[in-house]
Amino acid sequence: MENALLVGLSRQMVLNHELDVIANNIANIDTTGFKSDNATFSQYLMPHASDGNFAGAGKRISYVQDGGGWVDMAQGPIQHTGDPLDVAIDGPGYLTVQTARGQRYTRNGALSINGSGQLVTSDGDAVIGQSGPITFQPTDHGVIISKTGIVTVREGSSANEAQRGQLQLVNFDNPRQLQKDGGSTFVAPAGVNSNPAPANTYLLQGSIEKSNVNGVREMTHLIEVTRSYTDIANILQQQSDERRNALTTLSQAPTSS
Repeated sequence: MENALLVGLSRQMVLNHELDVIANNIANIDTTGFKSDNATFSQYLMPHASDGNFAGAGKRISYVQDGGGWVDMAQGPIQHTGDPLDVAIDGPGYLTVQTARGQRYTRNGALSINGSGQLVTSDGDAVIGQSGPITFQPTDHGVIISKTGIVTVREGSSANEAQRGQLQLVNFDNPRQLQKDGGSTFVAPAGVNSNPAPANTYLLQGSIEKSNVNGVREMTHLIEVTRSYTDIANILQQQSDERRNALTTLSQAPTSS
C-alpha cells in the first residue's frame, strides 16, 4: 500500500476515535455532574519513506497517532431544583460515595433516600459522611443540608432538630489524575490521595450541577470531524482510482503501428 494511503488511514483512525468521544459527550449532555471528554492526537514520524530496499534516501513521513484523551473537570452550570435532597458543589471538591466497586468520587448531587433509609446518588451509590453512610429514620422530615454538608432533620412531630451526619467533601491536588468510572463517578488511582475540600467550597441545597458539555460546541465539532473524515475518504478513493488506472494502462499490451 502506498504511503499516502497509510497516512490517510492513520488520520481516519484518530477521527473515528474523536467521533466516539463527541457522541458520548452529546449522549451525556443531561447527565448530572458529567465531565466532558476530549480526544488528543500526536505526530509520529517514520524515519524513511522506503523500506530500505531502495538506493535513494527516503524522506520522513508524518503519521497521525492516537494520543488518548483528557477530561474537562471545569464546573458545570448550577440548576435550581427545589428538592431538599439535591446538592450542588460550588467550588472544587467531590462527594464521597460507596459503590459495589469500592469508594468513588462524584459531583452528582441528585440525591434521594433508598428503602434502607440511606442517602444515595441517582445511581444508587451510598453517600459517605464523616462517620460513614448517612441514614435517616422513618419519621425524619424537614431535611436541611448546610453549606458545609451538615445534614439535620426534624424528628417526628417534635420541633427538635437532630443531626444525621456531615457529607464528606474531598478534593485532589490534581483532579485530572482521577479516572472515570461511570457516567459521573471517578476513581483515584494508586498514589493519588484525597484532601478535605478547601474552605471556599460550599454546598447549595435544592440545586444540582449539570453536565459541563457545551452542546453547540460539540455539534460544531461533530460537523468538522465528519467533514474531515469524508474529505480524507475522498482523497483515498482518488489515490486508489489513480493507482488502478495506472496499473490498467501499464498492463495493456502495446499495439503495432
